[in-house]
Amino acid sequence: MPAPRRPAPEPLETSDVAVVATGTVLWAIALALTLVLHDRLVDDGRGDWVWIAAAGLFLGVIGLWHVRRRAARLRTEGLRRTDEPA
Repeated sequence: MPAPRRPAPEPLETSDVAVVATGTVLWAIALALTLVLHDRLVDDGRGDWVWIAAAGLFLGVIGLWHVRRRAARLRTEGLRRTDEPA
C-alpha cells in the first residue's frame, strides 16, 4: 500500500521581472563576449554562437516586456479587489 502523499507546498512569491531582467542582462553580456571573440569562435567552428546570444537577448527583451505587463495587470487587479466592498 503506497504511503499517503503530503500536500503540495504553497508557491513561492518571486519577482518575475527581476528574474527575466537578470537573464536578459546575461544574454547581453554573452553577446558582447561573442562579438569580441568572433574571429576565434569562427576559427573553432562556433561562429553561430553570436546568433544564439543575439536570439537569447531578443527573446529576453520580449519576455521582459511580457512579465512587466503581467505584473502591472496583477497590481491593477489586486488594487481593484482590495478597493471593492466585501
